[in-house]
Amino acid sequence: MTTLDFLWLEPESFRQLFTRQRPILDLRAPAEFAKGAFPGAINIPLMDDDERAQVGRCYKQHGQQAAINLGHRLVSGDTKQRRIDQWLAFFQQYPDGVLYCFRGGLRSQIVQQWLADNNCRIRRVRGGYKALRRYLIDSLEQLAPQFDWVVLAGRTGCDKTQLIQQRANSIDLEHLAHHRGSAFGHFPEPQPTQIDFENQLSIELLKRADAGHQTLFIEDEGSHIGSISIPEILRESLRDADVEVIEKPLEQRIDAIYRDYVHRASQAYPSYQQFSDALLKSLAKTRKRLGDKRYQQLHEVMRTALDTNSEKLHKLWIEQLLTHYYDPMYDYQLHRKNATRHRKDVTSSS
Repeated sequence: MTTLDFLWLEPESFRQLFTRQRPILDLRAPAEFAKGAFPGAINIPLMDDDERAQVGRCYKQHGQQAAINLGHRLVSGDTKQRRIDQWLAFFQQYPDGVLYCFRGGLRSQIVQQWLADNNCRIRRVRGGYKALRRYLIDSLEQLAPQFDWVVLAGRTGCDKTQLIQQRANSIDLEHLAHHRGSAFGHFPEPQPTQIDFENQLSIELLKRADAGHQTLFIEDEGSHIGSISIPEILRESLRDADVEVIEKPLEQRIDAIYRDYVHRASQAYPSYQQFSDALLKSLAKTRKRLGDKRYQQLHEVMRTALDTNSEKLHKLWIEQLLTHYYDPMYDYQLHRKNATRHRKDVTSSS
């Protein structure tokens, strides 16, 4: 390979790579990609999981050169050409794209050479996935404490998420976590991995910083959103933040919960039965705090509401759940936080 073929994306360009959302070709095996990746990255691997496993065993038993030779045998002929064609198609569609493997080493070097042999010269990321991941971890640690945070709080059903989404200077954690942050907050699709969530969060902070925002609004959350853990550096940064409490009448909150958790949610599932099963499963998570008697009562109302598709019955169990589960829990948590945080009450009419 000539010097001209060794085109690198250097660390000083990492920020621009993420904030401008340049296309990224991820050459790692699918199993590696599934553990964590970057928003918009496309996985077209040099080796599939089985091929990578074979090469790994060969490396342990016979050394690097034997493993390299095996890799070239496994990815040769028609298999090699099919993958080259896929990579060429990617860069024809995204000529400003870059590529990487785990450390920016042999795998990405081989693909870079094969592409150059086909008159396609592409930059590879110096340090690969590992360097980009390190960059985003460091960025999160540096940026989170630098913003002036305002926490939007309020009882369940106050449409706090909608208010967050209406602001350019905000971070929507529930969107990033793909979860609405409650026992009923899951969607039909799975949540991202913890690594994917942290990567996206860091990128969003980079974008807000580049846009010149100093104050950021964020919804009040616990330590977890579904299976996702809120990074400690962000939680620390929010401890002394101002709090704006959104207030709405109970009737409006019931309507909002019905809209989001019943009407819209039922349309998001592949079938009504799957939605019904998911809703009942969510209710079961509240059983311990509700107590067996109240849980059984709500379960019966919910089951009947689902069987009859009754809006009235749905709103009945929603009212009971808000009154006996969510409101007492939220009021207790807000009281504890208000001991050290400035509170501003905001009445929402929408």
